[in-house]
Amino acid sequence: MKTVFIVDDNATNLVTAKNALTGVYKTYALPSAEKMFQLLEKINPDLILLDVEMPEMDGFQALSKLKSDEKQKNIPVVFLTAKNDAESEIRGFDIGAVDFINKPFSPPVLIKRIETHIGIDTIVKQSLRSVRLVHNATINIIANMVESRDKVTGGHIDRTQKYLAILIHELILTGMYTDEISKWNLEELLPSAQLHDVGKIKISDLVLNKTEKLNDDDFALMKKHCEEGERIIDGIIEKAEKDNFLLHAKIFAGCHHEKWDGSGYPKGLAGEEIPLEGRIMAIADVYDALVTERPYKKPFSHEQAVEIIRNDSGKHFDPKIVEAFLNVENDFLELEKFDIAKLFDIHGGKK
Repeated sequence: MKTVFIVDDNATNLVTAKNALTGVYKTYALPSAEKMFQLLEKINPDLILLDVEMPEMDGFQALSKLKSDEKQKNIPVVFLTAKNDAESEIRGFDIGAVDFINKPFSPPVLIKRIETHIGIDTIVKQSLRSVRLVHNATINIIANMVESRDKVTGGHIDRTQKYLAILIHELILTGMYTDEISKWNLEELLPSAQLHDVGKIKISDLVLNKTEKLNDDDFALMKKHCEEGERIIDGIIEKAEKDNFLLHAKIFAGCHHEKWDGSGYPKGLAGEEIPLEGRIMAIADVYDALVTERPYKKPFSHEQAVEIIRNDSGKHFDPKIVEAFLNVENDFLELEKFDIAKLFDIHGGKK
């Protein structure tokens, strides 16, 4: 049930509105803007019915204060007013009100007007989600087209994305890097990881599909896929709005071969100079490379891969992330059993 705040210094109006909405919405009747702001510290409503004429802080002042707060600025506010003048309405809409309802109001009309605005919010969210699904599907197709050129790493993109989700889930549960992770939108970050190898599109097929171990010259060319990936994503950023999806994708592309001790490439970053996304992807990427068969090597067992990653803690890998990996190594082994919804559930609903 959606939540509505009713803010009015007139007790009769509060009772009338509350009675009209009881059973339809969860309502809180508040006699002043001050009481509203106190409750907003604990509860985030879906809509606020706000009286214009109140002592101490009127509706216009209260709305201005709401709009200045990052956590509260997107709450739809409908003004309740006995006034019926265009000047007040223009002022209210300029500040950010979504509607005006004149007092005395009809309860059925009040309900319909609220439905309109909460319904619009729902439609917008559904539309954005549909756009995001199409966007993610497109990225997946592009990433898999790039991967299809590399005949030896089939399924790598999908698997590493899932390994990444498992590691992030464990980092949150164990309280590691939670301040940084809490700022991520996982519906942007996880799909962006699919582009971590996009730079391979610039690497010659002769190197990419070589059936024996790469020599030094080949490896020097292969290492360029990180810089090429950054360059490709920078080109997209120049032609489109810079957004978190692209920024995450650039980090994944450019940093997944950096090493904790500074011996990685392309920039030789060390420790926490390496962005967290790159440090997490490093383990996901290496584990998948170890347990996957390649023309020049047989697959390592899961146990061998775990031991290699354990031994490289503090050298190749961030020790904290290795610790998280060791806690969930069975989830890596039984990849299909991991439910990604668990990750969103513990991430504070940031989807």
